[in-house]
Amino acid sequence: MSFKSAYLQQVYDKVVQRNENEPEFLQAVHEVLESLEPVVEKRPDLVEAGVIERIVEPERLIMFRVSWVDDQGKVQVNRGYRVQFNSAIGPYKGGLRFHPSVCASVIKFLGFEQIFKNSLTGLPIGGGKGGSDFDPKGKSDMEVMRFCQSFMTELSKHIGADTDVPAGDIGVGGREIGFLFGQYKRLRNEYTGILTGKGIPYGGSLVRTEATGYGLCYFTREMLASKNDSFEGKKVVISGSGNVAIYAAEKATAMGATVIALSDSSGYIHDPNGVNLELIKQLKEVERKRISEYVKQVPSATYKEGCRGIWTIPCDIALPCATQNELDENDAKILIDNGCIAIAEGANMPSTPEAVAYIQAKGVLYGPAKAANAGGVATSALEMSQNSIRMSWTFEEVDKKLDDIMVNIYKAAYEASKEYGVEGDLVAGANIAGFIKVAEAMKAQGIAY
Repeated sequence: MSFKSAYLQQVYDKVVQRNENEPEFLQAVHEVLESLEPVVEKRPDLVEAGVIERIVEPERLIMFRVSWVDDQGKVQVNRGYRVQFNSAIGPYKGGLRFHPSVCASVIKFLGFEQIFKNSLTGLPIGGGKGGSDFDPKGKSDMEVMRFCQSFMTELSKHIGADTDVPAGDIGVGGREIGFLFGQYKRLRNEYTGILTGKGIPYGGSLVRTEATGYGLCYFTREMLASKNDSFEGKKVVISGSGNVAIYAAEKATAMGATVIALSDSSGYIHDPNGVNLELIKQLKEVERKRISEYVKQVPSATYKEGCRGIWTIPCDIALPCATQNELDENDAKILIDNGCIAIAEGANMPSTPEAVAYIQAKGVLYGPAKAANAGGVATSALEMSQNSIRMSWTFEEVDKKLDDIMVNIYKAAYEASKEYGVEGDLVAGANIAGFIKVAEAMKAQGIAY
């Protein structure tokens, strides 16, 4: 865990001292700082300006109580969070996550990653993240509405169209965004693009639902093309069965691949003939059922408990789209031994550091999350633009802009890796490219910032 640079070691040690009980955040910081070794050597002006010491410290961390009443009339209490990490290049932008695992460490790790991901899109958006340890699973629509209204009552004091624009994430889909937006509008008496991921009738953008999954495949396509390869004829395993996984499966299929496995938090399905995406959408998006229901309607498919076992299925391309640290070194070994040629991340930090090191050591194509899954936030920023100019673009227009953005992200990451002496290392390249843009803005805006 040590750095070659004494300066970076000193910065990281101070981060550990201040955040010693926040493992997810420390993991994210270490991974970025490790990539910045060549930047420290080449750009002493950024060191002199204290940019790195400042960028690892959030501008603002808000924690608040969320009280709500369940259907039995009992008062429930959850914690809400919003980290406004960096606004050097634009208003804070990042999703809201409703999941029992949410805590300060998780929110800070996600917010820190968001700084560089948002920078890579080329759009003027800073880094933020938020959420709550509330679990929407098993809750009625009325319970979710009451929770969202209570959550937004406090959050509304800290956000704004030119300050901080949240979006959805795990546990926060169209239903939740609708309830949150309605409460914000009620409290502030204004109709602004304060949230992204909204429904189409009230200011949402076409392609937003599909964006992260589609963008992941556009980025993976660019990686494969660098080796004169493509999705055509490939077998693909995708973890998860939310928006990212479903629409990554849809786009991969459209590009000529066969998606043979998907999962949820209970287990995974394996359908060697290719998963029936319309059935998956019906089960997960409409009926909100477990993925195990799939095998009751598809005799050729099998279901196994335990979602991690999905990586034992032989495939050409693996797309982890579920949650952080879901793919460890042993999983990586199994995938590569079984012939996997490319791994790209649809979830945030789904691979452990040991897994990433192993994948890179084996020369397997690897697309890090902050680059590969940036399509979601990129399209959120496009939604912000449409809201600001009071216009809507067609599906084809937004999809073309998304495709162009993902191509540019790949190019930026690759070119940065080349410029700083680590050609082909897209982890370092993405971190460096994202960092340099934010660092230059921070330096220009003065130390007080």
